[in-house]
Amino acid sequence: MRWLIRNTGLIKRRSLSSLQMADLTLKQAKSRYSELVAELNEHSYKYHSLDKPIISDRQYDKLFDELLAMESQFPELIQADSPSQRVGSEPISKFEKVKHRVPMLSLSNSYSEEDIFAFDERVKKFLSTSKDIEYFCDLKFDGLAMELIYENGLLTQALTRGDGFTGENVISNIRTIASIPLRLRSENPPSLLEVRGEVILFKEDFKLLNEQQVELGEVPFANPRNAAAGTIRQLDPKIAASRRLRFFSYGLGESPDFKPKTFEDMVSGFEGFGLPVLGLAKKFGHNTRLSKICASAAEAIEYYHAIHKIRHALPFDIDGIVVKVNEYKLQAALGFIARSPRWATAAKYEPEQGQTIVEKIAVQVGRTGALTPVAIMQPVDVGGVTITNATLHNQQEIDRKDVRPGDTVIVHRAGDVIPEIISVILDKRPSSSKRFVLPKTCPVCNEMVFQNEGEAVSRCMNPLCRARLKESLKHFVSRRAMNIEAIGDKLIETLVEEGIVTRFSDLYRLTYKDLIALERQGEKSTQKILDNIEKSKTTTLSRFLYALGIRFVGEQTAKLIAKKFGNIESVIAATEEQLLEVDGIGPKVAEAFSSEFSKKKFVAEIQALLKLEVLPATEISTQASDKLSGLTFVITGTLPMERDKIKTLIEDHGGKTSSSVSKKTSYVLAGDEAGSKLEKARELQVKVLDWPAFQKLISL
Repeated sequence: MRWLIRNTGLIKRRSLSSLQMADLTLKQAKSRYSELVAELNEHSYKYHSLDKPIISDRQYDKLFDELLAMESQFPELIQADSPSQRVGSEPISKFEKVKHRVPMLSLSNSYSEEDIFAFDERVKKFLSTSKDIEYFCDLKFDGLAMELIYENGLLTQALTRGDGFTGENVISNIRTIASIPLRLRSENPPSLLEVRGEVILFKEDFKLLNEQQVELGEVPFANPRNAAAGTIRQLDPKIAASRRLRFFSYGLGESPDFKPKTFEDMVSGFEGFGLPVLGLAKKFGHNTRLSKICASAAEAIEYYHAIHKIRHALPFDIDGIVVKVNEYKLQAALGFIARSPRWATAAKYEPEQGQTIVEKIAVQVGRTGALTPVAIMQPVDVGGVTITNATLHNQQEIDRKDVRPGDTVIVHRAGDVIPEIISVILDKRPSSSKRFVLPKTCPVCNEMVFQNEGEAVSRCMNPLCRARLKESLKHFVSRRAMNIEAIGDKLIETLVEEGIVTRFSDLYRLTYKDLIALERQGEKSTQKILDNIEKSKTTTLSRFLYALGIRFVGEQTAKLIAKKFGNIESVIAATEEQLLEVDGIGPKVAEAFSSEFSKKKFVAEIQALLKLEVLPATEISTQASDKLSGLTFVITGTLPMERDKIKTLIEDHGGKTSSSVSKKTSYVLAGDEAGSKLEKARELQVKVLDWPAFQKLISL
């Protein structure tokens, strides 16, 4: 389905076939191309900034594919604001240094109520007034400061803060951030608009990025801020394009045509231009406003405490709030002192840290053989959470921080991010202390470990290692893989320790006698396990490939391969060159996948599974309808259909599912015994559907 953006709204248009496109004249192509660019940018704005998509991802992809085809046929038409320019251009040799028209200065810091009152007193004294000052208060992001420069509405430069006077132009990376408009949403944009803001990485995306870093054998990032900064300073824009960076605007540089009277006016103006601002961030699901006009210092302090209560529930890291004089006229009168404005202060929160002792450093072995050192510590309360473990990632990280068993350490917790050892208190180090070195052999199977060139991770390469086997089996039976319910982690541990299961196929050889003989195993639970094993034999090819636990092959990659090759026989016969032909699969994935399928034992195991009647069928990639297009569902409680099947049903009708309830959730589908998600839906006034209402929705 096509859409054409007009001032009067969205008007349906027919699709252009490849044959029709081939017949287009340059004039006709130019007209259609401009429509496509405007259309796709409109949908991107609704999705990334407003969280109100009006078409499905599949429909968007069709439009985007047409755009790419048109740019391929008519390269002279490519515009700077085309969505294709976000995907990442060729690597550059270095960043150009550019002077800021208006210096990007740092803020003075406050750390308490008293400091905020003192700031207020300084402002009043300088302005020679006793009246309350109106302040604009918002969040102090813990990210990378950035200045976006728009000329006649088009994004032309993106500068880092640098030394405050000169920054680096990182426009090639900034273009990849989906929420940043490449062209302002205005028919009469300012001739020049300099937008100050922050590039950040959400906590959830940070966790995923670090998992990928470890999987690739690379050093994980210490925190979301370092990850965002490191990504923006990559010379290869494709790296930035692969990571889910976000941007929020909060300040104004030079702009001769855009002259707001207050910060409140500025935010409203930015919002009108399509720039992401906190005023649009209603999806975070909190009654507390994330930016607020405060009539006095006392109100600013109330806001300071209110944000502190919810800071860990936010999807991104903050380290305080910013208190700014709201009126630009008063700001001009206040001016600057040294390298900071008199009219603003950063009111920071005390870092949530604790002191404890490292009792030992344990080494865990993952399903890919990666050896991960973990500090086992005496329990310590940090921010209301008891912490006992902290990952040390790899030998390089241990050496960098010089963490040793027996050390007294400072532990830091930032929101939902994994607890981190910040530093060692060397004065308290025991005299008998010894440097910790990862073992040369696997701590589980005693086989030699290897570290590939260019990787920071050591790996056990023994495929029969019990630790690797346990983790591989846990992955194999998981819900998104073979989905064998009733086989939990403890049962897998027992089956491996007892030598009953030594490979995937052994799960399908389990008998009633094998299971009933195990400790605490009853008749009903035994039969349930066997029934679920039998049920799992009918699965899809993508689930089967994902379940095999091949390095770098996640759910999406497995779906791409399944769609391309169709059946398991073709997958087994696929060459590395054929895999590289699959859109979305790069050299690392193709090499890892091909390497696994070149191993006779691996293929023999797949053949054994097939003989045991495990039947991986190719999914039919058809969509039943667009009835749920643009809608996001959260599923909770007990329902008449299995959750994965409900998810598939929603996707078949053009909808999407999410694991958490937020303001962007369209519906919560609630069954019996629905818990906190239902409560959150009511709190946020998200519509709740029962099963009959959901069925009615998809049958309309």
